Amino acid sequence: MMDALTLHRLLLDSGVQHEIVHLRNSISSADHLPTVLELPSKRCLAVRMYEAGGPGRDRALVAVIVWAGRVPAIGELQRITGHEYVRRAAACTVNEATGYAAGLVAPLALPEEVDVYADENVVSGIGHDAVVYTATGEPRTALGIRLLDLFSLCPAKPAALGVTGPVPAQGMPRGEIHAAP
Repeated sequence: MMDALTLHRLLLDSGVQHEIVHLRNSISSADHLPTVLELPSKRCLAVRMYEAGGPGRDRALVAVIVWAGRVPAIGELQRITGHEYVRRAAACTVNEATGYAAGLVAPLALPEEVDVYADENVVSGIGHDAVVYTATGEPRTALGIRLLDLFSLCPAKPAALGVTGPVPAQGMPRGEIHAAP
């Protein structure tokens, strides 16, 4: 399983300054980071995981980096990935494919076969020297890292994702979601 210690070692090996923050409360989602850390959501990142596919195409796993509390527009994800359908990945799929606990996926150390996109607002919304916080796969820790350092280690492609918020409730339908014609 991916955890704070694994990320810490990866970042030490890369020579990247970072901080593993011990949270005062457990979280089940990166969307809770702004509240627990008492920071604006613009300083906290969440990784959304999606399954994408279509006729004649293999199923793909897509990771999207957004501000905590925000979600990408499904139609934009379809357009950018070129897949006919995009749907939120099941927790068991996320856990198995990434090694992270679903809801607590970090943008680092994702498997090579996962396509990674970052909302353009995250990439250019604050200074590259700003420290951002993200999940570590564990409910009691967060990773603090400079935005520039994060994107130097992360294979994310910047994209205009039509990000909206807040995050839909847990009861959101899990069926395939298609863009309106």
